[in-house]
Amino acid sequence: MIKSMTAFAANDAEIGDLTLSCELRSVNHRYSEISCKLPERMRPVEADVRALLAEKISRGKVDCSISCKRQNQEGGFVVNQEALAALLKAASVIEQKMHAAASFSALQVLSFPGIQQEPDIDKELLKQAVVKLVKASLQDLLATREREGLQLKQLITERCGKMQVYAAAARARLPVVLALLKQKLRDKITDLVAQPDFDRLEQELVMLTQRLDIAEELDRLETHIAEVLRVLGQSEPVGRRLDFLMQELNREANTLGSKSMDKEMTQIAIELKVLIEQMREQVQNIE
Repeated sequence: MIKSMTAFAANDAEIGDLTLSCELRSVNHRYSEISCKLPERMRPVEADVRALLAEKISRGKVDCSISCKRQNQEGGFVVNQEALAALLKAASVIEQKMHAAASFSALQVLSFPGIQQEPDIDKELLKQAVVKLVKASLQDLLATREREGLQLKQLITERCGKMQVYAAAARARLPVVLALLKQKLRDKITDLVAQPDFDRLEQELVMLTQRLDIAEELDRLETHIAEVLRVLGQSEPVGRRLDFLMQELNREANTLGSKSMDKEMTQIAIELKVLIEQMREQVQNIE
């Protein structure tokens, strides 16, 4: 199934009096890149979070942000008594050395690192809650990527259909172009020579036709279009393969344009390149 690389998902969960929040953002990227932003107390579970994301997302830049906050503060602040005693002892030593009072307000004391501490919570229980939350958010993210992927698939399929129409028009136009070119050359030689050598003219026309023949380019173009449609139906990630096919389609369209000596053929080549560029922009966002 085609998946977009752009999506967002967010979920909350409660554990004890803590509210956990998880946000997942993914954008297009050439490779797979996972970034995690977790509170210090959740660092032990970071490896599990990365493994969960890497298992389901093979391409794209994914940012995972997890935060937690206490639902209420009825129990008041929990003060680390050992850290507080150490701070006051250090302040006393400084006071003696400076021969001046080193006074702190209560809020200043609380602002020192380590003075306030969170109530202990079972680490294994916290890990299970975080993993469950990330799984739920990841499921929402993947669902969004799949929905947008279906839209991208539809857009690319429609453009492939238009390209097939233009390729058929070019193939139908080719005999007309060659006939017009042949007549143009006949008229030119007739003007230049009273008795033209039509046998030699035919030889020249054969050589010119070989140089201007776009049948092979049309064959390859139609083959690449069919391959794009086939790849769109595959279940594994196909973004890189589609990107390669866009390059090949563009190569054939450029060749058609360079060989064209007819206004309608030139216009067909232009329309093909416009469609290919539109598809290329869409393909850049496919996993």
